[in-house]
Parts: sequence; structure tokens; C-alpha cells
Amino acid sequence: MSFKSIMREFKEIKEGIGSISRRGVEGKHWCGRARSHIAPDETPEETDQIDQGQWANLPPELLLDIIMRLEESESSWPARVVVVHCASVCRSWREITKEIVKTPEQCGRLTFPISLKQPGPRESPIQCFIKRDNATSTFLLYYGLVPSEGENDKLLLAARKIRRATCTDFIVSLVSDDFSRASNTYVGKLRSNFLGTKFTMYDSEPTFEVPRQLASRTSCRFHPRQVSLRLPACNYCIATITYELNVLRSRGPRRMHCIMHSIPMSSTEEGGTVQTLTSIPEAFNGQFPHPSSSIGKELVSDNSSASPSRSPVLAQGSEELLVLKNKAPRWHEQLQCWCLNFRGRVTVASVKNFQLVASAEPSHNVPAADQERVILQFGKIGKDIFTMDYFYPLSAFQAFAICLSSFDTKPACE
Repeated sequence: MSFKSIMREFKEIKEGIGSISRRGVEGKHWCGRARSHIAPDETPEETDQIDQGQWANLPPELLLDIIMRLEESESSWPARVVVVHCASVCRSWREITKEIVKTPEQCGRLTFPISLKQPGPRESPIQCFIKRDNATSTFLLYYGLVPSEGENDKLLLAARKIRRATCTDFIVSLVSDDFSRASNTYVGKLRSNFLGTKFTMYDSEPTFEVPRQLASRTSCRFHPRQVSLRLPACNYCIATITYELNVLRSRGPRRMHCIMHSIPMSSTEEGGTVQTLTSIPEAFNGQFPHPSSSIGKELVSDNSSASPSRSPVLAQGSEELLVLKNKAPRWHEQLQCWCLNFRGRVTVASVKNFQLVASAEPSHNVPAADQERVILQFGKIGKDIFTMDYFYPLSAFQAFAICLSSFDTKPACE
């Protein structure tokens, strides 16, 4: 070691001891020898304020009024990005913004990423459109009526189609350039069987409250050092989409059924509710829960043996699950084709066009008007441009995944 480096280290040690002495004298907590005594730390609040920045010192009453007025005025997209920026300033701003911003069911707006997994409004639909890129096998979901300039500002979800030997996967992400499961932008996936007649929808987060006792029984399929801590340990099955076989093409258009494993049938009735996530569930010890119980196995399985009238998620509550079916089209004699009333949102005839309504059993005594109420509609308006409108109790992610199933090739169903 050179003489200069020795003198440099000695100077640093001397300055460190001097600073400790000065802090001790000013705070009257210096206890003699700095190396053997520990002085109490009474400055956690100051440190917290420094981490949050100078904006954290704004009076809560004034901050509440400012964010409330901003949230009410910024009703269009992408202007609501300003509301999101307010939540990113510091912890105090974030908590106040979360209290003011309502769910899509209450306000009909999409604000935070968690809004994409919350049910849509009951009265008016949230209108979106999907752009298909056959060259890259990607599908982009945008917020709005029709394509316009600045589409990147209105991107909600993106999906990439991956063909495998025995199935087809649609990986859904928050961005259009990262479809890795190890990324924090991973939302979920849609997987088909070999024939493309059955699809299973998986969510990266549980759509229900995970019991606390599952934390002690969690199991991980990977060693913690082998994968990122953000990699979900499992996917949660939240829906099953089935297309009826029509090999002879004698039944007309496609017929589909969607069994929503996390939504009860009572949610479509007046006063009915569905469990809504208000935030992303926290991981247990840095890992997402992978329950080893029988309920957990049903959540991550294909659910092919599950009862058609009971949901694995809602089994404990003994509630019947929500089943959606495509609305039967009528045959138009003059046009010589099958037609549906899309109220101007669909302009091009396509085998992919559909409207989904709740499939209620006669024992439910559901009014005829509610049985005809469209919960999700999807249709073509141009080359590789499709519209998607969804209502309560579906979320944007669930509606998008159902529409993705229509893009897959189904030679046995049409």
C-alpha cells in the first residue's frame, strides 16, 4: 500500500469520527467512545420526508382538493395520465389519489393498471378496439372508439400468439415489446387445446383473497436463485371458453360458451356484486402463492373435470358461476346472411363477430330483458381492426382474452 493511500484512509477515518462527534454534541446523545457505544436514532421522520421529496410537505387538505379537481376534470384518455403522475410523486400523494380515484364500475374510467382487472361499468360500456399484426402475431388493445393518432398513448394491453406442438398460447402483457413471464408487465395468458375448440384463461394474480394460512403451505416450483422474484409461481385459472364442434358446417355461425370461474351468476342480477381487487396482492416472502391444497390444484388445473354449475373458486360459497353464451344471430332473407345488431360498432361481416349474453337457467327467473343484455361484443370494422365493448361484470383483461380466442383458427367449428 502506498503512502498516499494510507494518508487518504487516515483522513477519511478522521473526518468520520469528527462528524460523529459533532452530531453527538448537537443532539446531546454522544456517549464517549463512538466505537463501543450506540446513540439512539431519533430522525426517522426526517429521513422519510427526504425520501419522499419536498412535495410531501404540502398540507393534506390542499392536496386533497387539488387532486380531486384534477380527477374530475381529466375524464378523457390519455389525459388521465396526469392523475397517474400525481400518484407517483410520493407516498402521501399516492394514498390520497388512491382514495379519490374510483373503480371502472363506479366512474366508467380506466386509470391505474389494476383497473384492467376490475369489472367494467353497468350502464354504458367501455369501448375499445384491437389491432392485429399478422407479421409479428401480436394483438394490441387500445382505449377509444376508432384508431387515431397517438395510439401508443392509449395502449391498454398487448398479446402475442405463440404456436406450440400441442396447443396455442396468447401471452398478455401491459406493453407491446415484453412478453416474458419474468417481467412485472406480465398480465396472464390464454391457452387452447390441440383442435382450438377449448381455451383456458389464466391470470397472473388471484382474483380472490388468498387465505393467510396458505402462506405456510406454499410450495415453489423453482429455486429462488433460478428465477426472478417477480416470476409468478403459478397461473390462476379464471375462465374456460368452449366452441361447439361443427364439422359439417350445418349449424350456422360459431357457438361458444364461457364459464367464468371467478364471477358468480348473481353478479348479473340487480344488486349483485363480484369481488373486486383494489390492489395487486402482495407476494408471500417475495414469491407468489402456489397453494398445495385441493382448491389450489383446481385453480391451476385445466378444470376439465369441474362441475359445469360450480366454480372451483366459488365452491366454498356454493354459488353458481357465470356462464356466457353467444347471442343467436338471425337469418336475413334479403342479405342472405346471419345478422346481429351491433348498434353501428361493427361494419364488416366476419365469422369472428359475436355478442355474449348471460346464460341463465329457467330456475333463476331472470327477466327476458336481462337475458338479452349484451355483456361483451366483438366485431370487425376494417382490415385487422376490431372493436371490443364490455360491461359489468367482465374486466378489460377477461374481455380481451375472450376476444383473443376468436382469432385462433378453428376448422372444426366453422
